[in-house]
Amino acid sequence: MRPLSAHAPRPCTLVVCRGCCCGDPRKNPGTDHAGQLARLREAADASGGRLAVRTSECLGPCERANVIVVQPTTEARRRGARAVWFGWALDDTATDEIIAWAESGGPGATPLPATLDLHRIDPPEPKPATPAPRRGRRR
Repeated sequence: MRPLSAHAPRPCTLVVCRGCCCGDPRKNPGTDHAGQLARLREAADASGGRLAVRTSECLGPCERANVIVVQPTTEARRRGARAVWFGWALDDTATDEIIAWAESGGPGATPLPATLDLHRIDPPEPKPATPAPRRGRRR
């Protein structure tokens, strides 16, 4: 897999949650979590740079594990495309559909298949920023 540069156009990127619940066999014991990640990485390696895969700590919607976010290419983002979040990506069919859609261009390039739309979830609301602790003496 080629490293992503800050200035190079970015390919369609699959962000795979591997935080507290996603990828945890205790939460979803019938899922081959390591196999899923390996298949996503194999697809990226075979894509000739059109796909990238990275893992992330907890993305938030733990009750919908496994969560995968498909981020658009740089060009699609310039045209207004935004990331699409998927939940309950637990079986080979869901993984295959995510790979196929991303390989065909993903957000902003290819319409979302109806079967994959069933896995689409809303991203979590951003958490408000926590103010930094005050330093110095209290008055």
